[in-house]
Amino acid sequence: MNTFSAYRSYSFTTPRTYLAAAVFILGNIVVPQLIHLVPGGGLTWLPIYFFTLIGAWVCGWRVGLMTAILSPLVNSLLFGMPAEAALPAIMLKSVLLALLASYAAYRTTRPTILALAAVVLGYQALGTLGEWAICGSFTAALSDLTTGLPGIAFQIVAGYVLLSKTTRRD
Repeated sequence: MNTFSAYRSYSFTTPRTYLAAAVFILGNIVVPQLIHLVPGGGLTWLPIYFFTLIGAWVCGWRVGLMTAILSPLVNSLLFGMPAEAALPAIMLKSVLLALLASYAAYRTTRPTILALAAVVLGYQALGTLGEWAICGSFTAALSDLTTGLPGIAFQIVAGYVLLSKTTRRD
């Protein structure tokens, strides 16, 4: 039985699900725009994934999936970033992140650095394989792992800090 009090698997039938998803999607729109003001910021800090991680961990897979799918689409439509060609790989990684984060939250009693590292490294590893299959270039598929190391570390550490401060055990 899961005793992690912050974990909720929101239902598609309640308005709070869509409100929560909208808040996390907005975070995944605003923060990447700010990060992209710094040259190379998006490639280094991988900001499009952060609120997907938080939303899926706290609210469950439904909110996570809505955030994972809609964030890159809305960003691409409004701002041209990510570029259309990059959308399949980014959306694959986002969906993997949402599923892994919601599963980890369900299975653990509280967020830990180890759990967050497993989620982030897990979606990156699986996503890299998927991106390789999509683009056909192993080198291109490794770009998040090479240039995005600060972003990967940020997701783990900031995710842990935020989740630890905003969630509690019963």
